[in-house]
Amino acid sequence: MFDYSMQLKSLDGCRLAIGKYPSFRYNAYGGGGEAILLPNKKSNLLHISFSSKTFSIPPLTSKTTKFLSLPLPPGFKIEMYMEQLEGTIDKNSGETVLKFESKFLFSIGTILMFPKLIVKTLLTSGKVKGKFHEGEGHVLQGNGAIKLVGISIIPKTGNKILDIFLGLPNEALAELKCEIK
Repeated sequence: MFDYSMQLKSLDGCRLAIGKYPSFRYNAYGGGGEAILLPNKKSNLLHISFSSKTFSIPPLTSKTTKFLSLPLPPGFKIEMYMEQLEGTIDKNSGETVLKFESKFLFSIGTILMFPKLIVKTLLTSGKVKGKFHEGEGHVLQGNGAIKLVGISIIPKTGNKILDIFLGLPNEALAELKCEIK
């Protein structure tokens, strides 16, 4: 199941939520990147790290995202720029924990560009529970399927309109269905 190089591919069936708002359903199919395997003294743990330069995350748009069962309005776009994704996979149990840091940039057409949202969380194959959200991941399976979940506190951006609209600082949930092989 494990080799010297690993690839993460994001899939459909992902979910994102912030505060008390209903969650976004997100098709992240086509994203991902190759992991670098780092030396580790524990033989049952694989330490992996993804390059922010080559890792891709599809944007949330009307084609990839639904909110309240409806596509996002045309022109709405949330782009994600991963800055850090690294952690461990237990080769015996499939348990996975990845430190994730990213910037989310929300825009409406080319006219409105909002300040970046900073997201820092641990994505885990276990359970997470916050004040508003909870989720449960699934450990890495033999076929490479895995579900990672994480809760983050999104800090204020300094843009009063966005901060008030999202109730920042506020809790966010991410559920990522993917494949790691």
